[in-house]
Amino acid sequence: MFKEPRTDLQFSWSDIGDIEAGRPNLGETTHVAVYRLMQYTMRDVLIKRYGPQTASQILYESGENAGKSFCENVLDKGLELNEFVSNLQDALKKYGVGILRLEKVDLENNSFVLTVEEDLDCSGLPMINETVCDYDEGFIAGILKSYTGKPFNVTETDCWATGDRVCRFEANQVQSED
Repeated sequence: MFKEPRTDLQFSWSDIGDIEAGRPNLGETTHVAVYRLMQYTMRDVLIKRYGPQTASQILYESGENAGKSFCENVLDKGLELNEFVSNLQDALKKYGVGILRLEKVDLENNSFVLTVEEDLDCSGLPMINETVCDYDEGFIAGILKSYTGKPFNVTETDCWATGDRVCRFEANQVQSED
C-alpha cells in the first residue's frame, strides 16, 4: 500500500476512532506489556535505523504532537494553573499514564519540575543507566505548549531505568530571541 509523503503533521483526535464501536467486548483497556511491546520495539528499530539521537528526537516530536492533542481534547485549557494541574493529574490517572506531582513552579521564568510515578512507559523496567522517556518529554512539552501558547523544552532528569523510582522532568519555556 502506498503511503503519501507528508511535510506537515496530520494527526487529529478523530484518528483514534470510535473505540466503543470497534471494541464492544474488549473496551478501552489493554495490558501495559502490550503498550510497552509496541513502544520499545519501535524505539529499537528507530535507534537501529537512525541512531539514538534521531530516534530520541522522533519519539520526542511524536510525544509533543500527542500531548498537544491530549490537551486540546481531554483537558480544560481555560482553567487557572492550579486547577489545570489538578485536571491534568486526574486525566493522567484516569488514562493510566501515571501519577503526576508538581515539585517546583517558577512562574517568573515559566519553568517547572514535575514527577510521574507508576509511569506507563518505564516503571518496573530493568536498570540500563539511561533515561528512556523521550516520548513523555515531548508529551509534557506538547501539553504545556498547548496550555500556555509558548514552546517548552522538557528534559527527563531521573528515570526508573536509571535506578530512580519516579520519572522527574524539568520543563523550561523556550526563550525567544527578540
